[in-house]
Amino acid sequence: MERWKPEVKCSEREERLLKLAGRSRKLFVFLREHRHELFAEAFQAELEAMYRDSGQGDEPQPPALMCMGVLLQAYLQVSDAEAVRLSATDRCWRLVLGTLAQDDDKPAFSQGGLQQFRQRLIRHDMDRRLLERTVELAKETRAFDWKKLPKQLRVAVDSRPLEGAGRVEDTFNLLGHAGRKIAECMAVALETTVEEVCAQAGAPLLAASSIKAALDVDWNDSEQKAEALNRLCKQLDRLSAWVEKRRPKESEEAPLGRYIEALVQVKAQDLEPVPGGVRIRQGVAEDRRVSIEDAQMRHGRKSKSKRFNGFKQHLSTHLDSERVLACAVTPANRPEEEAAPQLQADMARIGFEPDELLIDRAYLNSTLVEHVVGRAGAIVCKPWKGAHGKPGLFGKRDFKINVRDGTITCPGGQVEAFEPGQVVQFDPEVCGPCPLRAQCTHAATGRGRTVTMGEDEALQKKLRSLQETRTGRAKLRERVGVEHRLAHLSNRQGPRARYLGTRKNTFDLRRLCAVQNLETLARRSAANGGALTCSVL
Repeated sequence: MERWKPEVKCSEREERLLKLAGRSRKLFVFLREHRHELFAEAFQAELEAMYRDSGQGDEPQPPALMCMGVLLQAYLQVSDAEAVRLSATDRCWRLVLGTLAQDDDKPAFSQGGLQQFRQRLIRHDMDRRLLERTVELAKETRAFDWKKLPKQLRVAVDSRPLEGAGRVEDTFNLLGHAGRKIAECMAVALETTVEEVCAQAGAPLLAASSIKAALDVDWNDSEQKAEALNRLCKQLDRLSAWVEKRRPKESEEAPLGRYIEALVQVKAQDLEPVPGGVRIRQGVAEDRRVSIEDAQMRHGRKSKSKRFNGFKQHLSTHLDSERVLACAVTPANRPEEEAAPQLQADMARIGFEPDELLIDRAYLNSTLVEHVVGRAGAIVCKPWKGAHGKPGLFGKRDFKINVRDGTITCPGGQVEAFEPGQVVQFDPEVCGPCPLRAQCTHAATGRGRTVTMGEDEALQKKLRSLQETRTGRAKLRERVGVEHRLAHLSNRQGPRARYLGTRKNTFDLRRLCAVQNLETLARRSAANGGALTCSVL
């Protein structure tokens, strides 16, 4: 396999292009200058390890060249077809890809080759390695004065919502969509039309372009709506039985098997049996599927009023160098803490162990927090809002909590021992005659005040103390660094995912973070007096 060996020095023609590109496309300049460092021999060998030498087929393009194309595609957010065109016609692309000196306008790679290379990166987890490589490059360039950076590693973690690429549908359309896809797969397998498959299976509703138009009922009439649902389900049952009878082996294979599983899942989550048929389930099923094409999209909430359907993107950022160290993608309905193990593992791979962790409250119960606390690190976060109690009564904040001794003292002076996660019950014989009882509890006679202690009570007390001081509040505001990284990411990618599924969107996030790290390096290098143009031959 041929290895990519781009020229280090620039020709006069390249120098002129770099001056023009430096005004609006500064990353092109940086990549042209540092491409040989980014794709060093060792990293190119890692990329080449994704391939096996079978001796068959055409010789693949150098993996480093393809990887550079993937980065440029993410930088400009263009499609595969547009990336191929730009590699042939855009002089800035050809400058970075090292094909500017060629006389012909041949693309540097094909659309199919770009897609296959992306799949290789995902299959071998080399998209993660690409992000790691941009972190390593910072130490190999003059972008940072590492002696001036704080010795403590300060890491901030946050997330943002990402709308999924799959179509979100209601129950009727989910059922109809899955059934239509099953019919289409069978039509391809039997070399016939969808209409013929639906006719033979006894499911004519699925041949229509719109399932609701085919049902043709008054959707405001609950009886007609219930009848339409049962009519659709009966035809779907007939289709499933017909598929099982005609092509039992095909039912286990993708893509037919995938759509059969989707239909079964939608029925289980959205329908419940009633005498004479089925009805739409009351309430929302846990982990409800919302799209046929993207099985991993979920309903999510950014706040009580803001809902979204898709995924959450999580970033881990080194605050002092503004680099993204790790990232993860989770379905929208999963709590933020579930992304922490992947972030922690990816940071550990490149030797980063946070000494100070700045996070949102949603990550407080994560393993990453436990890890940092276990290493005697600092957690910077807003505390959970403590219960103030009923109006006119003492709240938990009015009690003195001694975490070291494991005791809690009420406003009246009664002391009780506690364990994390325990509900403390004060002695009713002491509470009864207490002059402050009317301000403390409305419990019945013979019962005392109760206070619930958190599992992380010691940490919560530290966080409350942090928030009460001016210095602590200033410390909390430092988390804005990761919010800026998320804002840059949102500005480049937009609100909607490019791909289906968590893994492909993780790939997209990693390459976007790699581009963001490279832009940071370019900016820091320019600020520190590093040359952003190459020396002329």
